[in-house]
Amino acid sequence: MHQWIGNEPTAKDLMEMHARVMFTHDLDSRMRTINEPWPGEEPAPRFFLGRTIDDSAVCRLRYDIPDKLAEQLTALVENEPSLNVDFQTRPKHFDDYMNLLAADQYTSGPCYRIPDITTSSPTMQAVSITGDNITEYSLAGLEWLIAEIDYDQPCVAIIQDHRVVSVCRSVRVSTEAHEAGVETLAEFRGRGCAAAVAAGWAIEVRKMGVLPLYSTSWDNASSQRVAGKLALSYYGVNFTIR
Repeated sequence: MHQWIGNEPTAKDLMEMHARVMFTHDLDSRMRTINEPWPGEEPAPRFFLGRTIDDSAVCRLRYDIPDKLAEQLTALVENEPSLNVDFQTRPKHFDDYMNLLAADQYTSGPCYRIPDITTSSPTMQAVSITGDNITEYSLAGLEWLIAEIDYDQPCVAIIQDHRVVSVCRSVRVSTEAHEAGVETLAEFRGRGCAAAVAAGWAIEVRKMGVLPLYSTSWDNASSQRVAGKLALSYYGVNFTIR
C-alpha cells in the first residue's frame, strides 16, 4: 500500500506527483521525456510550472536548459504570487517565461484529484478491458485501443450493445499516481458516459494502491464538465512551454 493511501496529501504533494507522473526525470530532477506508458519517447516540454491552491509552486526544467537560464526561470517562479479567485489567470511572469524561452506557444489547465469513489453510475456499468477480453467487444471508432491495451492499464469502458463507446485508461503512470485519459465516441457524448467511465477507472487505480489524477486544458470544456459531474477536488493549475 502506498504511503498516500489513508493519508491526505497536500496540494503541493499532488502537484509534485503530477510532475513526476507526466514526465520522466534525471537524477538532477530535470525533465527528460513525456512519461507515456507505451513504446516511444517524446521530449518533455522545456518548462513546467504548477501553481497550487495552497500557495505553492512546483517548477521543472528540461535537462538541456542552460544553467544561467535555469537560474533566471527559477528566480521568477519563486516570485509567483498565490492563485487568486480567477484560477485561469496567467502566471505573473508569463511574458518573461515566454521571452526567455523565445516561445510563442504554451499549454495550461486545471489539475484535479479524483476522490475515493466507491460506486459508478448505477445505470452505466463500467467494465475492465484487457488484452484478454478486448476482442469480445466492437471497437468501431476506437480501433487504436488494440495497440495500446497492454500498456495503459487499468483500462475501463462503457459498453453498449457489445460496443465500446467510452473508455478511460492510464495514459501516464508512476509508482504513486496515474493520470486519466478519457475518450468517448462523438454520438455518445453528453450522456454521462465519460463521468461514469472515469469513476470506474478511479476505483481500479485505487485498488492498486496509487492515486487517480485528472488534468485537462482550459479550452477543453467537455473534460471540465466531467470534472464537475464527478465533483473532483481541484488542487492547482499547470503551465508548460515546449
